[in-house]
Amino acid sequence: MATLELGFRKVTLSIVRRVSERVMRRLLHVYWRFSRGLTIGVRAVVLDGEGRVFLVKHSYVGGWHLPGGGVEEGETLVAALARELREEGNIDLSGPPLLHAIYFNQRMSRRDHVALYVVRSFRQTAPPRRNSEIVAHGFFAMQDLPAETSRATRDRITEVLTGRAVSEIW
Repeated sequence: MATLELGFRKVTLSIVRRVSERVMRRLLHVYWRFSRGLTIGVRAVVLDGEGRVFLVKHSYVGGWHLPGGGVEEGETLVAALARELREEGNIDLSGPPLLHAIYFNQRMSRRDHVALYVVRSFRQTAPPRRNSEIVAHGFFAMQDLPAETSRATRDRITEVLTGRAVSEIW
């Protein structure tokens, strides 16, 4: 009974998260439509000395993703990237990030763009602390990415690490 009950709760929580994710995404984009002409975010392929990539798992969306987030008003892309890496990974840039590409993120809205950077020079003096946004994190080899790594994340990592042609679409 306990196993069945736990499985039911897990399925129910998964369904609730997917539905609330869609609702939240829609509400945020309605707000952004009226408050901003276009939206832009930043993400990073953070590579450690062993060539492993840093990924995060959010509390509000399923799967594993590259760290990053939205650029705030008055903030440069690199400043936003530095802020997001500190918040999500306790990662401090120790050298300039390399702009890899800018993508159109039509999945989010018809006005959303993402700037992808490659970060090889950084410090992480301690593991990130869990918080209400990031529930898991880690460095992973390309061949050992978690099964739940999003398709877009896998595509971006492949583009960076193998030199595959860059897509314009996230």
